[in-house]
Amino acid sequence: MTAFIAEIIGTFMLILLGNGVVANVVLNKTKGHDSGWMVICTAWALAVFTGVVIAAPYSGAHINPAVSIGLATAGLLEWVLVPFYIIAQMIGAMLGASTVALIYRDHYLETPDPVLKLATFCTIPALPNKTSNLISEIIGTFVLIFVIFYFTDPVIGDSSQTPIGLGSIGALPVAFIVWVIGLSLGGTTGYAINPARDLGPRIVHAILPIKGKGSSNWHYAWIPIIGPIIGAVLAAGLHLLLTYLPNIT
Repeated sequence: MTAFIAEIIGTFMLILLGNGVVANVVLNKTKGHDSGWMVICTAWALAVFTGVVIAAPYSGAHINPAVSIGLATAGLLEWVLVPFYIIAQMIGAMLGASTVALIYRDHYLETPDPVLKLATFCTIPALPNKTSNLISEIIGTFVLIFVIFYFTDPVIGDSSQTPIGLGSIGALPVAFIVWVIGLSLGGTTGYAINPARDLGPRIVHAILPIKGKGSSNWHYAWIPIIGPIIGAVLAAGLHLLLTYLPNIT
């Protein structure tokens, strides 16, 4: 499997399971209807774990443009590769959203509220305030990317240089950080923290002929794109500062 294909499949799994849980919780007459925020956050964390397990051996499992941009900013990924990662992530996200729409097609018909239908595709702020919403996405993504820099070093201690052979279980830390971001910081915007996760499905929502779907809320769409990018760059900048500052001082 190539890195490009791995990013498509990994992101597909992320959105299939992530948007799938939102559909299960908010759409009418599902088995999981109204089961709450804990269910959504937990399933999103496990969705990240699933996508990372699949893609990690081949692409490093970015499955998120903010991760690709953050790594490139920190000098850990060639910038020339970033567009290819993002294209693959967008393809995977759109395929995942389309599959969720197919699985839950009967429940869309049973759900008259267009806002709930949109929520199964992309994020919607709890209280629309572009400044506050942007800050929320910046901070949430900053936490994700900054911590990822410290998850990627498979070494115990400074002297032993002993590799940690966790295999697929090594994807769990990323799942845990996504879980805690959702539980702690996600209540304001629905914590996109991933431009492809929001933009790809939003495009699918705009294209698919879903009865009574309403607006795709494009006037908000820039926030879950720009916010995560800013957060990723800030996290990479702080990581570089903390890495090189001891050498300077």
